[in-house]
Amino acid sequence: MELKPPVGSAVHRAPSSWRPDSWRGHRAEQQPDWPDLQALERVENTIALQPPLVLPDEILGLRRSLADVAAGEGFLLQAGDCAERFSSCTEDGVRSKLRVILQVAILLTYGSGMPVVKVGRISGQFAKPRSRPTEVVDAVELPAYRGDIVNSPEFTAEARRADPERLLRAYQHSSASLNVLRALSRGGFADLDQAHAWNQEFVRRSDAGRQYEKAADDITWALRFMSACGVDTGSQSALHQIELFTSHEALLPHYEQALTRYDEKRDAWFDTSAHMVWIGDRTRQLDGAHVELLSGITNPIGIKVGPSTTPAQLRALCERLDPERAPGRLVMISRLGAGKAAELLPPLLRAVKSTGHHVVWACDPMHGNTFVSESGYKTRRLSDITAEVAEFFAVHKEEGVHPGGIHLELTGDDVTECLGGGMDEILDTHLGTRYETACDPRLNAGQSIELAFRVAELLREHHSAR
Repeated sequence: MELKPPVGSAVHRAPSSWRPDSWRGHRAEQQPDWPDLQALERVENTIALQPPLVLPDEILGLRRSLADVAAGEGFLLQAGDCAERFSSCTEDGVRSKLRVILQVAILLTYGSGMPVVKVGRISGQFAKPRSRPTEVVDAVELPAYRGDIVNSPEFTAEARRADPERLLRAYQHSSASLNVLRALSRGGFADLDQAHAWNQEFVRRSDAGRQYEKAADDITWALRFMSACGVDTGSQSALHQIELFTSHEALLPHYEQALTRYDEKRDAWFDTSAHMVWIGDRTRQLDGAHVELLSGITNPIGIKVGPSTTPAQLRALCERLDPERAPGRLVMISRLGAGKAAELLPPLLRAVKSTGHHVVWACDPMHGNTFVSESGYKTRRLSDITAEVAEFFAVHKEEGVHPGGIHLELTGDDVTECLGGGMDEILDTHLGTRYETACDPRLNAGQSIELAFRVAELLREHHSAR
């Protein structure tokens, strides 16, 4: 008897000319200068023999959830580190990231009344594209830091050398952090009864933290009310554990190919490095290696949509990556910058809508709002981030399109990387106090909670006006 995929799984059929290695016949942007290609091949072969990090059933589960979001019946929260460090793949490191993701997710759910699909930039977000291939310090020029999967941030020739062995270390660290993530997600840490415990002391003292505490009180009373009405809340698994999916930018095709596996039951290919992968604004060339590689896998695919994206390019990418027009296949992640969405976003929304593709539109309010402050730190203003999100919602309301999600770079740590934020406002003079990011500035837990309340409010307003 033939085994068929479950109804609604929307298994993606690779183009007839596609193979996992067909990307090698295309130009790959943003690649390191690997000094030893034989060593790179050996590492690829080693990774190809390792177990998958995620399974096809999990990937298809995310596809179904994203199909609901595309239909206006949910909201996507994609959040996590800018660039993960190997050193953060510990129980404490994973717990800290999961804690703030849970806080933001529960506020979005509680404030909007919508189910929230939770996707972390976690367990694999080790690679970063760079504006320039090299960096100059004190007249010394060295290769840019491209993430722990490639090299180290220390400014020495040895540290900045691209090392293929780091691909294998990335796999190992992803596996380790995934084990911790799954244990925490299903072992009580994500229990709604723990909503108060998620609020760290340094956040609890802030305006956003106190507002969060009130929301947690309301949730606790709601659970007690349900129990008093005879609902067996202890048997409701959704109240005690969560499903957190993983994602990262598919920047290094050697690594992604090594973890791309064929599933005989479904006659389809899956990239088992993460549940969802995305193409960056610098690597979305229609004839490029990254689009070629991702055109054949079944995973949900994110596409970063920057200011240079044209409606014609977006239509062509939709057709290339989602010829079957399957709901949940594509996530358009706009990163336009505050003050630009009102002009740039409408023609892009209309272009995709005209093709009949059922995509999720998400807002990345981080990458279009980065600048260097007077003190010399790369930073972002929380006010700009909030403004872009508000513009995103306003444009979607005007165009009659569901605002499907938000894409954030954040951390549960008490860092000082982004400006602004309530009574504990971070000023330019504060940035150097706890500036810990390996690449781009992240929202700290308090700023993330403050933004979550605003997004929930926008969601509620959007749906009450329908």
